[in-house]
Amino acid sequence: MANMIADISKYLMILLIAMYTFWNFRYFGVREERRPVLAGRQNRIMYLLHFLAYAVMFLKTGEEKLLVFYGAQAVFFLCYLFFYRRFYRNHSHILVNNMCILLCVGFIILTRLSFERAVRQFVLVVFSAAVTLVIPFIIDRVWQLSRIPWVYGGLGAGLLGAVYLVGDDSYGAQLSLTVRGISVQPSEFVKIIFVFFVATMFYRSTEKRQVIVTTAAAGIHILILALSKDLGSALIFFASYVFMLFIATSDWRYLGGGVIGGALASLAGWALFSHVRVRVAVWADPWADIDNKGYQITQSLFAIGTGSWFGMGLYQGMPGKIPVVEKDFVLAAVSEEMGALFAFCVLLICVGCFIQFMMIACRMDAMFYKLIAVGLASMYIAQVFLTAGGACKFIPSTGVTLPFVSYGGSSMMSTFIVFSVIQGMYILKRDEEEEYGTDC
Repeated sequence: MANMIADISKYLMILLIAMYTFWNFRYFGVREERRPVLAGRQNRIMYLLHFLAYAVMFLKTGEEKLLVFYGAQAVFFLCYLFFYRRFYRNHSHILVNNMCILLCVGFIILTRLSFERAVRQFVLVVFSAAVTLVIPFIIDRVWQLSRIPWVYGGLGAGLLGAVYLVGDDSYGAQLSLTVRGISVQPSEFVKIIFVFFVATMFYRSTEKRQVIVTTAAAGIHILILALSKDLGSALIFFASYVFMLFIATSDWRYLGGGVIGGALASLAGWALFSHVRVRVAVWADPWADIDNKGYQITQSLFAIGTGSWFGMGLYQGMPGKIPVVEKDFVLAAVSEEMGALFAFCVLLICVGCFIQFMMIACRMDAMFYKLIAVGLASMYIAQVFLTAGGACKFIPSTGVTLPFVSYGGSSMMSTFIVFSVIQGMYILKRDEEEEYGTDC
């Protein structure tokens, strides 16, 4: 009986996430006064999807702790949505809703994989949500953020340098610092600081000398990441800098030079680092060493293929066979049990977030805010692309997590900060438009 319910539920969950995704893009085409209505529909879909998934998991396992955990999550979502509406009347409904639906998917798949890790993730989410709730208020009122470029640059390079010198090794790369038993991945936070640094520099000037100085400072950040063998983060930093430089100068030569420079840097990374050559070889032919180096990607492909379009159903697949599945290969677990269509909708929701980021960037009058939105948007979508591409063997694996869905405290907190900063700029713009009588 439980298996039959799980089989039926997977189709219902795909239908629900597809409806949510449809309203996600429909949201951009309706007038401002109609958007809260669509947002309310999305909320109801999310609550129903959330309830259905945990009901299936309870029927499959019979563990009452799942019901308690589900209740705690439902209360969190209700409180988070209420507080945003209470404190920020002009907030972006679509960004808050998308944060919640992605968190919902993350909780579901992490609970399926490891209840203990799902609980730890939930605690981190509650803490991150509480701390970052004040960020839109700060963005709306503190112009001094644009006056301290070298504070951002020095702090970011210093944190990355500390990781390079005394950081903990993880899968061949130095990624984290451990302080009193708590592990933190500084690059997740430095990427935000880095965007603020570049934005402040180009807000002041885009003359050639300023571009050279900023490029040199950005190069130091990327070089330290490369020396730490954190090449996934290095690629994200590089892509966001090139995009911000192009937006700030409107000079296609910089964009072309960045593309060529990125290609040359990739070749250099392949020549200098043995683990990069291993990853490329595994990407090219994972079946040649399926029991060793190619095991992770082949298991990911097996999971995606086994799940096909509609998935096996919750607790009816074997996603635990994929090493580190809860982090950079979480999309494969979603595909196996919830279906490739479900996973594709999750990616489309991420794309919807990127579109909203860029729409906010286009609306900002001040170049400082515009560049911040562009930089954070490019980092976000690059991270989504690297995660999805690595899971399905479109590109070599980079060890990058899927924002809001994958397990990880530093990634979770930094993503909350990114969305809160963008939310603050949206609220700032809406408040200005109300004050001067213009329409968004």
